[in-house]
Amino acid sequence: MIRRARIEERDALTAMMHRSKAHWGYDADFMAAARAVLQLSPLDFESERLVVFDDGVPQGLCKLGIEGEMAQVDKLFVAPEGMGRGVGRALMEWAIETARAAGAKRMEIEADPDAAPFYARMGAREIGRVPSEAIAGRTLPLMQIDLTDLARGGLRSI
Repeated sequence: MIRRARIEERDALTAMMHRSKAHWGYDADFMAAARAVLQLSPLDFESERLVVFDDGVPQGLCKLGIEGEMAQVDKLFVAPEGMGRGVGRALMEWAIETARAAGAKRMEIEADPDAAPFYARMGAREIGRVPSEAIAGRTLPLMQIDLTDLARGGLRSI
């Protein structure tokens, strides 16, 4: 079930984001740098667009920003034990449906390179690269989903 994240889950959700990132085999120095960026602030919880996938224990989270016709997946993390079980897909489908309902026509994602294939399966294409917030000199794939294309074909097309 997807539900709104609760402030009392802040520490547990932040820890889950760290475990999710570490799952990809990053070294200790990388993880130390990433920890500074992989944080949830109290302001994040004021948004109705910070949600968790909860099957008794939160297995993933997604934070969606929408400004006019542009949506952005600000955060999407799946606990290692939730990977391969449809958690990420459910969160992306929620993000797509929410963005479309709010009138967004495009969705952008600054993807971890290991997550780029997942986003491609969800209908995104790489449109460029952006600098990493955590690691100087590192760039990340900038991916985009055309929500108007999905509207014509429905979510089955992703």
